[in-house]
Amino acid sequence: MKSLFKLNLAFIGVPILLCLFGVIDENFLFWGLLSTMLTGLFQVIVGILMLRDEPNDKYLQVYIALVVLFFITWYINAQTGYHNFLTFGLFGTPPLLALYLTFIIYKKRNQ
Repeated sequence: MKSLFKLNLAFIGVPILLCLFGVIDENFLFWGLLSTMLTGLFQVIVGILMLRDEPNDKYLQVYIALVVLFFITWYINAQTGYHNFLTFGLFGTPPLLALYLTFIIYKKRNQ
C-alpha cells in the first residue's frame, strides 16, 4: 500500500508541477492539462481494483458511485447543451475525487 500511495502522489503531483511550469512556457501547461486525464484513468482503475479486492469497503463503494455519478452527469450535461451550473460543478469534481481516493489509500496504508 505504501508504494501505491507514492505512485498515486506522483500521478497527482506531475500535472500540478507541469501546470505550474506553464507560467514559464505554455507547452508545460498543455502537457500538464493533458496528463490530468492519465491521472483520472489511473485513479479509476485503482479504485475498481481496490473495490474488487475489498467489495464490502464503504469508502470504495462511495468512491465508485461518485465516479459513476460524475460520468452520468457529464453525459446528461452533454446531451442537454452544457448548462453552466452543471459544467462548473463537473469541472471541480475530478480534483475532489482524486483527493477522496488519496484519503482512502492513505487510510488503508496506515491500517
